[in-house]
Amino acid sequence: MNQANFIVRNARPEEFSKLGSLMVAVYSELAGFPSPEEQPNYYDLLRNIGKFTEKPNTELLVAVNEFSELGGGLVYFSDMKYYGSGGIAPQQKNASGFRLLAIDPKFRGKGLAKLLTQECIDRAQEDGNSEVIIHTTGAMQIAWKMYEKFGFERSPDLDFLQQDLPVYGFRLKLG
Repeated sequence: MNQANFIVRNARPEEFSKLGSLMVAVYSELAGFPSPEEQPNYYDLLRNIGKFTEKPNTELLVAVNEFSELGGGLVYFSDMKYYGSGGIAPQQKNASGFRLLAIDPKFRGKGLAKLLTQECIDRAQEDGNSEVIIHTTGAMQIAWKMYEKFGFERSPDLDFLQQDLPVYGFRLKLG
């Protein structure tokens, strides 16, 4: 099974809890990433991922296969003011962004992160934005390398600290 067996669509309300649990599991297992005990508010954000859909210009996207299995997801923002990160990212104009990418371990290596990332890039272009903004951490080296292959470039002006965790900004210029 590869990404061709998956589609990206908006998450359904009955999938919010499952996706939130997946995100908590994925992020809590990252070596070098803060634990739920160290950053309980962050993990509450992940657990309650469906709340992002209450914000304007915000979509919870999932990759699902023909058996309706949830392979992963993320949150897409067509307007950065709803992005909700630290630093200057929420003040960026004419930009889209995405956050909180997580892939179920049983579906890793099948291109789902690439599929979700490309969907966000396509949506940003459809929304008429000139760039896509993302953040990652040192604990997320696999994702970091993937973003660079897409053409995202480090943008230190977007960096911030999430408590004691350095979070690194990236931009992809469109057009």
